[in-house]
Amino acid sequence: MDITDFSRDFFSLEGKNAIVTGGNTGLGQAFTLALAKGGANVFVPSIAEDDGTTARLVAAEGRRMEFLECDITGAGVARQVVEGCVEALGSVDVLVNSAGVCRLAPVEDFGRAEWDPMVDVNLTAPFELSREALRFMIPQRSGKIINIASMFSFLGGQMSPAYAATKHAIAGFTKAYCDELAQHNIQVNAIAPGYFATKITEATRSDPETNQRVLDHIPAGRWGEVADLMGTTVFLASRASDYVNGHVLPVDGGYLVR
Repeated sequence: MDITDFSRDFFSLEGKNAIVTGGNTGLGQAFTLALAKGGANVFVPSIAEDDGTTARLVAAEGRRMEFLECDITGAGVARQVVEGCVEALGSVDVLVNSAGVCRLAPVEDFGRAEWDPMVDVNLTAPFELSREALRFMIPQRSGKIINIASMFSFLGGQMSPAYAATKHAIAGFTKAYCDELAQHNIQVNAIAPGYFATKITEATRSDPETNQRVLDHIPAGRWGEVADLMGTTVFLASRASDYVNGHVLPVDGGYLVR
């Protein structure tokens, strides 16, 4: 490619079809809408009941959204999701492994009942979905897999041993898949969100002391808004990132440098 060939079209997702797990709520909704705004149609498997809000936002961009209410950890569900996307939309070009859970407890009280569901959702489901998506991406010699990592991919974390373990594993998973799939023109990267203003962090933000403690650690001086993740999502899903591979990209307002 000559440098004169570069244009805004490199960021276009026109004609692409994407899967976003958990894409109708929270950060997942932002990933879904970002891809739609970029030009992609979206297939959303989620355990959360859908009220139609995300589909309306996608439709307003002139794109299609197909929703499948399911538990992505169920036997055979990963294949159902990927084949459902191909059947409904025509292909699978982008996979965003967004769905995740976090259960908190002191390590001495953290047992298999807390550990196993988090490993199933946060790690095993992305593995199975990626494996199924590759059945289509490798023959077409193109694809983007975007895993959702965390600050806990770099740090420890009190009362969250399984979350930290799975997010460290997602970083390793991303690098290992890049190492084998780059030869097939498939890029595998991860987004590591910092501290974002969502329902999950509402309790922390509403307590003046803990809220200030978080803000003191963020050079940007503010909590992230979900819209802050949207540009990164489009970049990693688009042709503009074709030589970015195996990278865990923090979107954290500088949290990791302080």
